Amino acid sequence: MTIRVLLADDQALLRGTFRMLIDSCDDLEVVAEAADGAQAVELARIHHPDVIVMDVRMPGTDGLSATETICADPDLTDTRVLILTTFENDEHVARALRAGASGFLGKYVTTDALLEAIRVVAAGESLLSPGATKALINQFLAAAPTAAAPRPRTPGIAELTDREREIVTMAADGMSNDDIARVLHLSVLTVRTHVQRAMAKLNVRDRAHMVVLAYKNGLVTPDPGVG
Repeated sequence: MTIRVLLADDQALLRGTFRMLIDSCDDLEVVAEAADGAQAVELARIHHPDVIVMDVRMPGTDGLSATETICADPDLTDTRVLILTTFENDEHVARALRAGASGFLGKYVTTDALLEAIRVVAAGESLLSPGATKALINQFLAAAPTAAAPRPRTPGIAELTDREREIVTMAADGMSNDDIARVLHLSVLTVRTHVQRAMAKLNVRDRAHMVVLAYKNGLVTPDPGVG
C-alpha cells in the first residue's frame, strides 16, 4: 500500500526537493503541498493523507497550530503529523506532542532517515530525534511533581497488565518493538499486540503519546543528567 504524504513548508524549493525524493520511492507518494499552516489544514481535509511532513515556522498559521487543528479533527484520526524543523527546542517539542504530532525530526537528517521516518510514523510508531528526546525529557524534569503536588494518574494506567506495563516502560526508554522482543524473548507481533492494547487502554493515538503518559505517571523516571 502506498503511503500518501502532504508536504507543508513555506519554502517552495525545499518542498520540491522533498517531493522528488519521496516520489522516487515505490511505496511513497506526495498528494499535495502547502505553503502555510492554514493551507495544510485545508489540504489535509481534502486529501486525507497518511502522513503530513510539517514545518514549524510558516507565515500566518504556523505548523504547531496547524498540527493542533488537524489532530483534533475527528475526520483526520488516521492522519499522522511528522514535524520537521531546524528548531528542536523544549517548547516546540512539548507543544508538538501535546498537539498530537507523532514524530519530530531536525532538518539536518539524512534523506534515508527522512524516508524511514515517514514510514515509521505511517505505521503508528513514534519517532523523535535525539535532540527532540532530550528536549522532551527536559520538559518533564522542569515539571517534575513535588511531595506537595503528587503526580496525577492517567485513567487506564491501572488497567495495564504487568506485561503491558513492562513493555510501555521499555518503549519509553527508547526501545523499538524489535529491541523489546529480543530482550523479552517474544515475537515482534506479540510485542506489537501488547503495545496496541496498552494504547487502547490509555486512549492514545500513537506510541509517542503512550511514552508521554509513561513519564507523566512515573513508569519511567527522567535521568537528571540528561540536560
